[in-house]
Amino acid sequence: MKFLSVYKNKERNGPPSQEEMDRMGKLIEEGMRNGTLLAVEGCLPSALGARIRQDNGTVTVTDGPFAEAKEVIGGLAILQAGSKAEAIEQVRNFLRIAGDGECELRQLYEEGTAPAPCQDKAAKA
Repeated sequence: MKFLSVYKNKERNGPPSQEEMDRMGKLIEEGMRNGTLLAVEGCLPSALGARIRQDNGTVTVTDGPFAEAKEVIGGLAILQAGSKAEAIEQVRNFLRIAGDGECELRQLYEEGTAPAPCQDKAAKA
């Protein structure tokens, strides 16, 4: 199973320290080597980004930085795991190195596997 992990954290004013880069590099190298990490990317500061939103056909663009956001997307990873529990453990290992923040974990659709059906609470009422 493949999972997308989106890391959100408080935006930093500078790059990670060499020690942080070394620890993260070791984790990435290990994950790539053993096949549990398929892709990983870090994000540049939100000041270089933009948010594009469509609402009732009207598109608005807001340039960064995103001061109103308590946390911003710091990076993403595509994980390979045998189960959701395994993917959660991979994310826990990542957060031990990355520090404070949160990851949203979402299973990715793969051909030949159907997602669990949505449970419509209103239909059951």
